[in-house]
Amino acid sequence: MNKAWKHTLVALIALVAFVPGVFASGQAEPAEDAATTGPTEIQFWHAFSDAPRSGWIEDRAAEWSAMNPDFTVVAERKGSYRETLQAAALAARQGEAPHLAQLFEVGSQLAVDSGIFKPVGSVGGIPADDYIEPVLNYYTIDGQIYSIPFNSSSPILYYNKDKMVEAGLDPENPPETYGEVIEMLEQAQDAGVEGAKIGFNLHSWFFEQWMAEQGAPLVNNDNGRADRATEVNLTSDAAYNIVNWIDELNRNDMYTYTGRLEDWGGSDAIFQEGEAMFHITSTADLGNIGSAVEGSFELGTGLLPIADGARRNGVVIGGASVWLLDGHPTRELEAARDFVLFMTNTENMVSWHKLTGYYPVRNSSVDALEDEGWFEEDPNAFTAFDQLLNTIPNSATAGALMGSFLDTRTIIEEAIQKILQGTDVEAAMDEAKVLADDRLRTYNSNL
Repeated sequence: MNKAWKHTLVALIALVAFVPGVFASGQAEPAEDAATTGPTEIQFWHAFSDAPRSGWIEDRAAEWSAMNPDFTVVAERKGSYRETLQAAALAARQGEAPHLAQLFEVGSQLAVDSGIFKPVGSVGGIPADDYIEPVLNYYTIDGQIYSIPFNSSSPILYYNKDKMVEAGLDPENPPETYGEVIEMLEQAQDAGVEGAKIGFNLHSWFFEQWMAEQGAPLVNNDNGRADRATEVNLTSDAAYNIVNWIDELNRNDMYTYTGRLEDWGGSDAIFQEGEAMFHITSTADLGNIGSAVEGSFELGTGLLPIADGARRNGVVIGGASVWLLDGHPTRELEAARDFVLFMTNTENMVSWHKLTGYYPVRNSSVDALEDEGWFEEDPNAFTAFDQLLNTIPNSATAGALMGSFLDTRTIIEEAIQKILQGTDVEAAMDEAKVLADDRLRTYNSNL
């Protein structure tokens, strides 16, 4: 594991280990400030650095604050998802927690274990029936909704229709299985098509999705949802289906990436520059990729290819949700919740989806987009919805819960990179399982 990742995780686990005592059970609720002379600030820490998305949040904060003059929402970027979670934990330990923090999905177990967050279900709840079920399923832990879904995504297939035509393939029928990907790339290679490859950045998120598509849990104990996870399933048949396919692609000169772990932008660039016929990345990148390739080639999108012989089970939701931090007066937490509900209401989620490509998370937003003909205008945008809405809600698609998730991601990525560099598949995955199980055991022992 590289030192930067290791130090980040050690620091975060150390913070979490100390935080639960900050707001111990039975501690008196912070007193209301009767002497307030102006609107009460509601602090919202998020992870978006780009102007379009952070600007959209600031606009929603300004709108809600104007409608609720007793409060002012102050939105502030605190770094990456990892850094935002760390910052929230440290602030809570120091008694200066924000009201709201945007946390990525794999930080959920860490967030619960930290003890610094208050389940939204205990602060008035949310209109659960209007949230897309597979999205809400991820953030429901032990039967309780912990956070409010916000920016949700999943991976889809992007493809270059021009290259498919050049290869003699039907540009309206992209591959749906591992075997079909290989068959189409073989045909493209035989036809002399440049860039007859598939690209995706070396990120464990894709491995996790491919496990879920096979109905396979990433960790034991019902994916960590029936009981705390104690084992990572990296040597299962489902896991080998994935890595053997990647190995076969690589050995046949059909896979391309930048050589760096989690290089989203670099992988996108390979596809955008015509160096790959197929590309897998998040639906949240649809807007950016569509703009980048306009005028260069015709873009198509398809469902995430799955293992041969597998019954399509669906995807695990990616992205992030918004969590309430404990230690604030009830009045302020209720206002914070109300702001997030406003930010994620039907109209705003339609706007958010059109700007970014993220799912709008609300069923009513999907209905509104359909009513206005949005998906007819941009059929590529419907691919992700088709995939998500046909996801089967179960423990595999609910996603894994484990406190060492960040560490496990690195272990999986480094194992696949070793395979790409020639290490035997079984040896690499055996080693990865030992490391991942050890990391999980260490995390659990610190609780």
